Amino acid sequence: MLPIDLSGKRALVAGVADDGGFGFAIAKAFAEAGASVCVATWPPALNIFLNLLERGKLDESRILRDGSKFSFEKIYPLDAMFDRLEDAPEELRTSKRYKDVGDFSIGGLAAQLVADFGPQPLDIVFHSLANGPEVKKPLLEVSRAGYLAASSASAYSMVSMVQQLGPLLRPGGSFCSLTYMASERVIPGYGGGMSSAKAALESDTRTLAFEAGRAYGARVNTISAGPYASRAASAIGIIDRMVQYCKLNTPLPEELTAAEVGHTAAFLASPLASAITGATIYVDKGYHAMGMAVAMP
Repeated sequence: MLPIDLSGKRALVAGVADDGGFGFAIAKAFAEAGASVCVATWPPALNIFLNLLERGKLDESRILRDGSKFSFEKIYPLDAMFDRLEDAPEELRTSKRYKDVGDFSIGGLAAQLVADFGPQPLDIVFHSLANGPEVKKPLLEVSRAGYLAASSASAYSMVSMVQQLGPLLRPGGSFCSLTYMASERVIPGYGGGMSSAKAALESDTRTLAFEAGRAYGARVNTISAGPYASRAASAIGIIDRMVQYCKLNTPLPEELTAAEVGHTAAFLASPLASAITGATIYVDKGYHAMGMAVAMP
């Protein structure tokens, strides 16, 4: 037996606010493999997430294969649009959903991790963050502000996390993120500059793999996941159609599960993937290999 063993490792998953998306499934897979798991949550969703946990609404989702229930070691506030707290506008910092959470910037997250666990507290960092405020608009109608916001939240945030969390990784550390096929092929309806942001994320993955590999001995990869009808993906507006189209046209004609992405994330974070870096790994039932539709939904 060749197990995925993350025992004794600590993972941080940025972008978990419920149990319905890839982020939670990735955190659960890390826990299943033996890692302790911290998560970072967008401040406007933080209290809702904490309430779901406290009221037991996520208990069933947290049950592992052996019947035990995993818990998050720490839950941090994170708005990855900001590298430092002072970068956030004062009206945001003092708003109802932000004023009591502390330093929610990427730098604040790094400082709190060190305060909680010491100078090199992490082995695994997973970036499950994306946002495009104008995602329903075709590229021809996207504003400069909307385009740049999508790139900042979905691509540059990964660069910033590697910059600030890279020195916090222990030897053999791993970064990974989530991308999507729209980075390389046209997906009508997936707009707002998100396709450009995902293309940037994939390009940055390769460059960061070289730079972070030399600087920190860390690996950097990204998972190109097929469409999945999470709550966050509902913002796209056509996610159900995207899922059905892929189900009909993939080599394996079935819907992708979040657990399948989680399993791949756990493998990439493990010593079994020690020679894999700078890679885009497709977890999409083979859709990326197709050049012509077989059927329409």
